[in-house]
Amino acid sequence: MDPITLDCAALTTREINAALAALPDGGHARVTAPWGRHNLAVGLANRITVEIEGNAGYFIGGLCGGLSGGPDVLVDGFVGWSVGENLMGGTVRVRGNASECAGASAHGGTVIVEGDASSRAAISLKGGTVLVGGDVGHMSGFMAQAGVLLVGGDAGHALGDSLYETVIYVAGSIASLGSDARVEDLTDDDVLTVKRLADRAGFDHVDPENVTRVASARELYNFDALSDQRY
Repeated sequence: MDPITLDCAALTTREINAALAALPDGGHARVTAPWGRHNLAVGLANRITVEIEGNAGYFIGGLCGGLSGGPDVLVDGFVGWSVGENLMGGTVRVRGNASECAGASAHGGTVIVEGDASSRAAISLKGGTVLVGGDVGHMSGFMAQAGVLLVGGDAGHALGDSLYETVIYVAGSIASLGSDARVEDLTDDDVLTVKRLADRAGFDHVDPENVTRVASARELYNFDALSDQRY
């Protein structure tokens, strides 16, 4: 199927998203002249390919996915807050950098940021996969409940604060760990997992045998008043 072209200079965001949602599985669309437009390619359940040709704004590819898997969204540029927010399925790939909260609350699917991500990447992750080729900012992985965060560069302060069952892999340095996050030994299964994820994202610079595994110490799972007599 030949791709359709949707021009942001001529169409509203609602018109663009309606046209994307109407495409049959296997469809292909090019979104041109985004110029920082917010909320593009949101709420899509069909298995289509969407190419956004330039920098985009907030919530790109959010709320996508369904029983059929969801779309493949490619942004050839930078994005603002919350790319892939509440993603259920499919893939959102950003060729540049991402602002705060990349992959926030993603239940499934994969968010790939080839550049850097700002603070709170993978915040409240609920089963999705967030792959960042460069650095992530402070509080990344905050309250992440399930899924995986792979960081190909360095991580900022308070990584994995209040972490639940998400596992974080960092190829570079970690400024500091958050509450209840700890470094654990890397297993053979971890190495295989990182290799698979790095290959999928195209992160040739990530050495699966030389990443740091961060997981929950599970000391905050239950409240214990007797642990501190000041209560």
